[in-house]
Amino acid sequence: MNIDILKNTLQSLCLEFSKLCNDRKLKLVTAESCTAGLISGYLTDLPGSSAYIEGGFVTYSNHMKAKVLGVSEYSLNEFGAVSEQVAREMVQGALNNALMANIGVAVTGIAGPEGGSHHKPVGCVWIAVQRNNKPAIAKKFMFSGNREAVRLQTVIEAVKLLQYIAQD
Repeated sequence: MNIDILKNTLQSLCLEFSKLCNDRKLKLVTAESCTAGLISGYLTDLPGSSAYIEGGFVTYSNHMKAKVLGVSEYSLNEFGAVSEQVAREMVQGALNNALMANIGVAVTGIAGPEGGSHHKPVGCVWIAVQRNNKPAIAKKFMFSGNREAVRLQTVIEAVKLLQYIAQD
């Protein structure tokens, strides 16, 4: 996994997404766990990002997911933090807490090198995106490589999903 190629890909995607947001008058909110602000970081590397970034939440612990984003204790206990249900609740919670945002993304996963299990190995990531009052779209990914590679691949796929719903 070539980190430089991932970073170059990501920078191009972020530029495309910024143009799309500006054209469509979109304001983004993020809810990040395994990426810990990396999505916001890459998107705000671009000048003028305040026109399309409303803000973001880094909710690494289950406690923060529940208290800040309103993720249900039931979902956390029944499905675990790395699950479709939690990713969907995270993006909805982010949109509920950022009233000026009209598009959101949430990521939760296991970046490694530890923390994986048989059912949820290192590289398992759920990404949820949502626009306005439409239903969230959530996708599961199984990334490979070291911690940095998993996190960069997560951001790449998150921006791709955001582009997809931004065009809707």
